[in-house]
Amino acid sequence: MTKAGSKGGNLRDKLDGNELDLSLSDLNEVPVKELVSIVPRGLGADLRPALAPTWAAYFPQASAALPKATILDLSCNKLTTLPSDFCGLTHLVKLDLSKNKLQQLPADFGRLVNLQHLDLLNNRLVTLPVSFARLKNLKWLDLKDNPLDPVLAKVAGDCLDEKQCKQCANKVLQHMKAVQADQERERQRRLEVEREGYQLAEKKREAKQRAKEAQERELKKREKAEEKERRRKEYDALKAAKREQEKKPKKEANQAPKSKSGSRPRKPPPRKHTRSWAVLKLLLLLLLFCVAGGLVACRVTELQQQPLCTSVNTIYDNAVQGLRRHEILQWVLQTDSQQ
Repeated sequence: MTKAGSKGGNLRDKLDGNELDLSLSDLNEVPVKELVSIVPRGLGADLRPALAPTWAAYFPQASAALPKATILDLSCNKLTTLPSDFCGLTHLVKLDLSKNKLQQLPADFGRLVNLQHLDLLNNRLVTLPVSFARLKNLKWLDLKDNPLDPVLAKVAGDCLDEKQCKQCANKVLQHMKAVQADQERERQRRLEVEREGYQLAEKKREAKQRAKEAQERELKKREKAEEKERRRKEYDALKAAKREQEKKPKKEANQAPKSKSGSRPRKPPPRKHTRSWAVLKLLLLLLLFCVAGGLVACRVTELQQQPLCTSVNTIYDNAVQGLRRHEILQWVLQTDSQQ
């Protein structure tokens, strides 16, 4: 027999009051489903087969929690593990798993909160699940003949009599509570580290985003300055071109346009007062020429003895003296400069 469930009726046959004895049954697995499907006593024999599947389907935990099999003996079997749904047998008060091959207990073993007596003698356990600390009603524990972790083995001690087994239960519970507290602190520390790491990563991301935004603002600012400088140069170029256009008509007005043959431009017609001054100069030159001719005739010819030449010579001598004083010359130069 490798599984008690292969003979469904045998479980009820082994139920004696509130004790179910499955020891020495050569079990490789715990028949949890069969344990749950046992219907409450008091139902008629004719109704029990029909209601059993329905009761197990709709009220599995309730049927398991009924005060019938509060003591379960699974000792001297071939169990290597316990299924996770085994922890749903929360009605158990006494559990004997001694002399099996259990290497570990389910992680939620602490759900068996009503457990008071636990025998794990002669298995292959090294550690206990952290949830073991929740077995607040545990009063008796035997962990002898297990390859326990040295720290746990020292805490558990021996279980050679009732007193030592009770002390083992108490010390192991206290130890597992301390382990649970340490793990909770470690978990909180890891969460804090993760939170700090996340915050640091978030700060780095924000700093990187701010640096990127600052770089973009600087780039826009530089582009705006370059655009402003370009527009200023264009404005200055337009102003210079406009000034050049304004100067060009003045130059053309000052310089007469050349003829098609390449001859010099004609001089503008002289003004009236310039023409009159030229005629006046011509007359003066003629007068001077006549005077000079008469003066020469009166100075070097025989006519110098005549009364007219005497007067001319006198005038000439006076003129020479006046020229020597630069009076007439200065007067002539000043007149020319004024004209």
